Amino acid sequence: METAGGGVVIGVSRDGRRTIERLGPLQADETSVFRVASLTKPLTAVATVRALVDRGIALATPAIELLPDLAADWRADRTITVEQLLGQVSGLRESVDGATVAALGQGPEVLQEAARLVVRAGNERTPGEAWSYYNGNYFLAGCILAALADDDAGTSYEQALDAILLSPWHLTRTGFDTPPAPVTGWDEQTPLPVEAYPRGRRPSGGLWSCVADYLSFAEQLLADPALLAQIRRPRTRPEDPMRYGLAWALGPSGQMYLNGRLDGYRTAVLLAPEHGYASVALGNQTGLLPQIAKRLSEWQQEFTGDDLAVAIDAFAA
Repeated sequence: METAGGGVVIGVSRDGRRTIERLGPLQADETSVFRVASLTKPLTAVATVRALVDRGIALATPAIELLPDLAADWRADRTITVEQLLGQVSGLRESVDGATVAALGQGPEVLQEAARLVVRAGNERTPGEAWSYYNGNYFLAGCILAALADDDAGTSYEQALDAILLSPWHLTRTGFDTPPAPVTGWDEQTPLPVEAYPRGRRPSGGLWSCVADYLSFAEQLLADPALLAQIRRPRTRPEDPMRYGLAWALGPSGQMYLNGRLDGYRTAVLLAPEHGYASVALGNQTGLLPQIAKRLSEWQQEFTGDDLAVAIDAFAA
């Protein structure tokens, strides 16, 4: 990792005992804050499941029932459930890209407008028919989380995530606002300026976080068997390209993993629940994902026997 500015901070937790490893010239530690990109999705999913359980609402509830403000524009299948959105098996037509969402601006209604574009586009396939990774699923999930937390009119997704997950789980260095001294992202020899992440995309990839916080998130998920069981139950079919739960790819020995990719940052996380094991790697160089995947695979291979380097690197985030 000789490229300018590039490095990785890796955290490993085994039954709550932590090890921190640093690779490359980057001067950073477990409290240094990176963009985590798609590692945001597991937090959105966990918060949504917690909110549903707290309110006695089933995961199999049709999403449209929780989003009545979108009903007039709903051209998607009306049977799509919250579970299918979080499991990326909704069959939605994948027509709303990042540039389209960015053009909506940063106003308070932008997430709902992004979700409106998604449901206006309709379905490509029958819900549950096939897995396909599409951030639009999580635009809708973010709106659902806000609606579930909306005791008073106007609760935002960001406020809901904080109230339901970030604050109760003491993830004090995790959030959407740019921190005072974030780790700079690099693209080969070029440092990249910090740019605003489109607000409408935040439920799918907008968080800043650090290794210490993400390990805390993983440890608390592992410590809640009922919640963990909901999150890791496969929602895919045997013919799908991978086994997938709610925001997590599922490995051959029950591992849960995914990666995150954003300009200047590469991240990955891997859990092995049967072994009380969690690991997360945050890097600040565009080309680091193969090394990150290899190292996370090595850490867990001693007790699972599985080489997951290719799978972690190739994940669709």
